[in-house]
Amino acid sequence: MRATGDNRGVTEPLFVIPLWADLLAVGLGGVQGALFASGFVGQRRLDLLGVTIIGIVMGMGGGLIRDLLLNVELATMQSNWYLITAGAASLIGMLLANVFQRLNGVIVALDALVIGLFGAFGTAKALAIGLPAVPAVFVGVCAAVGGGILRDVFMGLPVAIMHVGSLYAVAAGVGCAVLAATHGLGAPLVAAAITCVVVTTVIRLLAVLFDISLPEQRALHRRKVALETSAIPIIRS
Repeated sequence: MRATGDNRGVTEPLFVIPLWADLLAVGLGGVQGALFASGFVGQRRLDLLGVTIIGIVMGMGGGLIRDLLLNVELATMQSNWYLITAGAASLIGMLLANVFQRLNGVIVALDALVIGLFGAFGTAKALAIGLPAVPAVFVGVCAAVGGGILRDVFMGLPVAIMHVGSLYAVAAGVGCAVLAATHGLGAPLVAAAITCVVVTTVIRLLAVLFDISLPEQRALHRRKVALETSAIPIIRS
């Protein structure tokens, strides 16, 4: 990532996210979306194509929402690699779903990392093009949770219920706020973005580990569990 300026009339991008970093976030998001979609059965059971689409939406959604809010060129549509990465990651997530489900700790860690990456990229890009700190944090949070929101919409699920539990958006908000604050105090944008990823990931992991959530979220979380449980058919021998 870099922020650049030029007074000589040469047109240069104000902010560049390294392709490998953006693809990493997209790939991890694709795996997460595919795991989520392949785990649903009953009325919401999806075939190979359906799971792949959900994975792509999850992987690319955060970047699309970020760039739409910033009214800039859609980065994920400027290279073949975004769709290829998201699609391949979705297939991997579905084909290895049974393996991943046994590694719940790894799944939670990847989920936290995805939130941090998209939040950092969104906030940093917003700051680089001149947005004030508060709107930049808002863009970052929307980018962090945007893929999950689109996933729920595509699957016809209650969005609010699916995002309660372990300080999902709160972790992103704190991380993005730390990024904006540290950059405002003079820290390089890259260093501030890395700090954002670390803070967001740690808060999310601690919230899951110690079952920390907002009071209002607990009742909604119980409804979420009931909803998911009701979608699982009872197999009688």
